[in-house]
Amino acid sequence: MLAEMKGIHEECGVFGIWGHEKAAELTYYGLHSMQHRGQEGAGVVVSDGKKLKTHKGLGLVNDVFKQADFSKFFGDKAVGHVRYSTHGAKTHENVQPLVFRSQTEGMALAHNGNIMNAENLRGELEDQGSILQTSSDTEVLAHLIKRGGIDINETSIAAALNRVNGAYAFVILTEEKMYAALDPSGIRPLSIGRLGNAYVVASETCAFDQIGATFEREVLPGELVTISDEGIASTRFAMRGQRKMCAMEYVYLSRPDSDLNEVNVHASRKRMGKELAKEAPADADMVIGVPDSSISSAIGYAETSGLPYEMGIIKNRYVGRTFIQPSQELREQGVKLKLAPVRGIVAGKRIVMIDDSIVRGTTSKRIVHMLKKAGAAEVHVRIASPSIQHPCYYGIDMSTRDELIAANHSVDEISAMIGADSVAYLSETGLEKAIVRDKTIHQGVCMACMNGKYPVTEGGEQEAVYRS
Repeated sequence: MLAEMKGIHEECGVFGIWGHEKAAELTYYGLHSMQHRGQEGAGVVVSDGKKLKTHKGLGLVNDVFKQADFSKFFGDKAVGHVRYSTHGAKTHENVQPLVFRSQTEGMALAHNGNIMNAENLRGELEDQGSILQTSSDTEVLAHLIKRGGIDINETSIAAALNRVNGAYAFVILTEEKMYAALDPSGIRPLSIGRLGNAYVVASETCAFDQIGATFEREVLPGELVTISDEGIASTRFAMRGQRKMCAMEYVYLSRPDSDLNEVNVHASRKRMGKELAKEAPADADMVIGVPDSSISSAIGYAETSGLPYEMGIIKNRYVGRTFIQPSQELREQGVKLKLAPVRGIVAGKRIVMIDDSIVRGTTSKRIVHMLKKAGAAEVHVRIASPSIQHPCYYGIDMSTRDELIAANHSVDEISAMIGADSVAYLSETGLEKAIVRDKTIHQGVCMACMNGKYPVTEGGEQEAVYRS
């Protein structure tokens, strides 16, 4: 959700391409399409088969590359990254892809997610003599890969991946090959596409559409994909169980035109709204959605409830996402700049306001107040996901439990706190029904931030329940 997700920061986006003469430029466009996944920094590393060349910096993709001369970044293979810092400081050295060079070869790493045991591994590496240059958990994998042997290959990468726990999607580029890997639970998204004879890897399929590539398949949980001039090969570095794709990717984080685990994001959000209308109807005159990610759910709610859908809130397209502001005061000011009620639509009306989540409740309170100040007679808040009551350890910079309003207050208390006439959430069953299209091993969702059931712990145990 655009408004309330100030307490939830996205985890990053990765992109890779192999075998295209305009690799650097296409990577730029791919990153631009995934700008919503990270707005603190961006970077591209290009290989001509002999040398890795880097361009990266802090800021938005356009800002980082506005002075870049792509004619100097010749090479037919590249990897790129957009970043929001979930682990490590907001500094230039932490901007990815991270590049490492040895006497024999170079390596660039782009990472989406979070390595839960990074601090323990960092201490172990330092005790063995390693000197780490960044505070990013991504660097840990590079050191583990090199400690697995002199060469960077499937064996050394697989051995390193089996040392890390958490949720991750990695794209690794050397002068000779590109590798893509997904964690054994498949919590983070990662897909493979084709553009002519070139292979493309990206966090979201919207990046394929941006450059004219076609979707081929998902990278499977526990799979290590190798792409080279010989083609594409696959190995399994870990056994996989049922996939646990992050539910928040569907609820809020991903673009509506992306397909995750072969499920369209817009369609799943619309189904969330339909299920919500069945579970939590309201006596009202119209349905509105908080732009942008709640619009799909609002349309679904309206269709099922029989209420008209109206554009009751408009968004200023020239203001960045609320949650990236560095302080609570600036985040709250950003809501005023970003969202405005359509007075002529909401005045005197009983409104069902669809949003995708409530984190701290501050922004929801401001939106409800804004609507009532514009003349709305009633505002019934309906949330198209279960309540968020637990922190995330898998790459979304979730607030601590003390800051999560649903972890500390009842629904009635939340309704009173934000000034709504009523509040209701979508059930876990309703969310799963909206996302999971079949019950095969490839389908499943992680709702740990909602129910406290974590697919993997820092120690690697499966299906743990954290109560902290």
